[in-house]
Amino acid sequence: MIPEWMQKIEAGPCSCCTVSVGKKKGFVQKAISDIFTFFEECLVNDNIARRKGLLQSLDPRVKLVSMIALIFAVAMTHDIRLLAIVYLLTLIGAYLSKVEIGFFLKRVWVFIPIFAGIIMIPILFNVFTPGDTLVTVATLGQNAHVGPFALPPVITITVQGVMLALAFVLRVATCVSAAVLLFLTTPRDLIFKSLRSLKVPKVYVLTMDMCYRYIFLFADTIRGFYTAKKSRSIKPLPLIEEQKWVGNRIGYTLVKSLSMSEKVHQAMISRGFTGDIKIMHRYSIHNRDYVACVSMFALSIFLILVSQNLVRI
Repeated sequence: MIPEWMQKIEAGPCSCCTVSVGKKKGFVQKAISDIFTFFEECLVNDNIARRKGLLQSLDPRVKLVSMIALIFAVAMTHDIRLLAIVYLLTLIGAYLSKVEIGFFLKRVWVFIPIFAGIIMIPILFNVFTPGDTLVTVATLGQNAHVGPFALPPVITITVQGVMLALAFVLRVATCVSAAVLLFLTTPRDLIFKSLRSLKVPKVYVLTMDMCYRYIFLFADTIRGFYTAKKSRSIKPLPLIEEQKWVGNRIGYTLVKSLSMSEKVHQAMISRGFTGDIKIMHRYSIHNRDYVACVSMFALSIFLILVSQNLVRI
C-alpha cells in the first residue's frame, strides 16, 4: 500500500524560474565540443596506429624521414598533374594502412585546405593575376580605383589565377595528407623517439612531448570552466561581465599551468628523470623499410627535379 504522503502531487516551480536542461546546445558550446573532439580523435586516438596496415608495418624513423622528404618536395612542386598524382598516392597509402577514406578526407579537408582556398580567392581575379578571361565578374569602366590603387576596367576571373589557386590548395592538401598519415599510423611516443634518433635537440623533443601530453588536459579544464558556468547561469550575463569572466579564467588557467608544471617536474625528478625520455621500444629495420625509404626518396628527388625544370614531362 502506498503511503499517503507519496501520493501527494506538489505544484512545480513556475516556468519563469526553471532552467531548461534538455535544451539544445548553443553554437559556442557545440563549436568548442566539436573542436576538442576533432583534435582528440586526430592526435590522441592510437587505434589506427595499432592496426595491421602498410605504414604501420614500417619503421617509425623511415616514415618520419620519408614524409619529411615528400612534404619538402611537394612544397616545391607547381605542376597540378604531379600534385594530383601524389595526392592520389596518399589516398592509396591511407587505404592500404586500414584508414577509412571518409575519416581521412574529413581530417585533411576540414581546416587547412579550406582556409588555404579562402586565402587564395584574390589570386583568382585579374587585379592580382592578369591572364585569359574565364568569367567576367564586373565592369567598372575607365579610371576605376580604390584609393591610390588603379583597377582594370573589367574585373574577371582568369585561367592563370584559377590554376595558381588550384595548385596552391592541392599542394597544401597533399602536405597535410602526408602529415596526417604519419600521425595516424605512428604512436606519438615513437614519433618523438624518432626525432631524437634524427639528432633533434632533446629540449625541443621534450617540450613537444610535454605540450602534447598536457594540452588536452588543459583543454578539458577550459571546457569544464565553461560547463560549470553554464550550469550556474539562469540568464546570459552582460557583455562586460562575460569579458571579466573570460579574463579571470585565463589568469586562473595560467596560474594552474605554472603550478602543475612545477608539480610534474618534481614528480619526474623523484622518479629518476635525467633530462631524456626513455621509451621501451627497440627499432628494427627490415627489407620493406629500405624499399619504402628508397622509393619515397626517389619520388621526392623526381618532384624536385621537375620543379626546377631539370626534367621535363
